[in-house]
Amino acid sequence: MQILDVTGANFMEAVLEADRPVLVDFWALWCGYCRRLSPVIDIVAKQMEGKVAVVKVNVDDAPELKEQFGVKMIPTLILFKNGEPGPLSEAPKSKADVDAWLASQGI
Repeated sequence: MQILDVTGANFMEAVLEADRPVLVDFWALWCGYCRRLSPVIDIVAKQMEGKVAVVKVNVDDAPELKEQFGVKMIPTLILFKNGEPGPLSEAPKSKADVDAWLASQGI
């Protein structure tokens, strides 16, 4: 599954108007921890293909989205369902953390 890079220009279409839940990964290129978590996000995207879309928002390219959704640290994950954001997962440490967080939201 391809992970889409999203900015303010395509956020509404890719996330808010999506026909399925969307996992948004807020990250930055300079963030070492974000780069370490990236393979986990890739695995989750493959496992959830067809069920959940996965997109990435580079906070340096879209600071307005970071502010709009209350992202205080990166990486932060937010699951959107029907265009509505759920609870944030700030700096998940492992795939198990991501899986547990998704399960807590019914995914």
